[in-house]
Amino acid sequence: MNVILVAVIALGVLGLVLAAVLFLTAKKFAVEEDPRIAQVTEVLPGANCGGCGFPGCGGFAEACVKAADGGSLEGKLCPVGGQPVMEQVAGILGLTAEAGEQRVAVVRCNGTCANRPRTVQYDGVRTCRIAHNTAGGETGCFYGCLGCGDCVAACPFDAIHMNPETGLPEVDETKCTACGKCTKACPRGIIELRPMGKKGRRMVVRCVNKEKGPVAKKACAAACIGCGKCVKTCEFEAITLENNLAYIDPAKCRLCRKCEEACPQGSILAMNFPPRKPKVEAPATPEIKPATPEKPVAQETPAAPAAPAAAEPVQVVIPTVETAPKAPETPSV
Repeated sequence: MNVILVAVIALGVLGLVLAAVLFLTAKKFAVEEDPRIAQVTEVLPGANCGGCGFPGCGGFAEACVKAADGGSLEGKLCPVGGQPVMEQVAGILGLTAEAGEQRVAVVRCNGTCANRPRTVQYDGVRTCRIAHNTAGGETGCFYGCLGCGDCVAACPFDAIHMNPETGLPEVDETKCTACGKCTKACPRGIIELRPMGKKGRRMVVRCVNKEKGPVAKKACAAACIGCGKCVKTCEFEAITLENNLAYIDPAKCRLCRKCEEACPQGSILAMNFPPRKPKVEAPATPEIKPATPEKPVAQETPAAPAAPAAAEPVQVVIPTVETAPKAPETPSV
């Protein structure tokens, strides 16, 4: 009995000593958290999507507090909450919220069922990642959409759905928060986060095929063939051609739409633009020659009455009387 009691007392004392050591250690090495981090975390949407570039809303809140010590929230944006949430965060930190550039997910593939017919049938697990790593898809294009819907399953905001007619994903821009989960889920990288653009208008090359023109065109009727006509047409140097594929820089594009007209494949899409007005051809009008001014007809002025002719001088001819020659005088005797 005494042995058991001694063991219990010893364990109790040892526990108290260890508890005291842990308490003192925690006090000495305690890390005090800035109370503003908790306040910022409360106003965040709590989606923990990682679209801000930080590990969850807690990591984003900590990054905002650290940035506030530097006096600016430049480069910090919660894609889910948008500008209203950032204004609340700035109010907590005593700063002014800078207007961030809103972005949206864009599907860069136009390989519909009509443009890209199936060549094989895939009977494996219906995920894009497995299809990409095994069979390579059901069409001849090894760059385009696989159509299994990994992006749809990854989106936490129900902002992307598969179109059963085209077999391609479509983004609902009113729900998209540019969290980037769909871009990470796509094994072929056909989904890109791009700036929303003025009035939601954007110019996009809807192709990611890097094969040479004839090969790409054989695989998909709407593939970019790398002809470079769009590059030559653009006056703002917004289009580059690399690896047989054109790319439009949204920072340089001025939305003139000339590249759309120049593309022979129809690979360039103008998003959210009003429909073009049909060109009305004016009827041909007969050529009208300019009338030559007629020369004014000189009016005949009545001739002035002729002045009476001056009387010609009358020549008086006086006849000369011829006298008979005198007879020679005879000398007197």
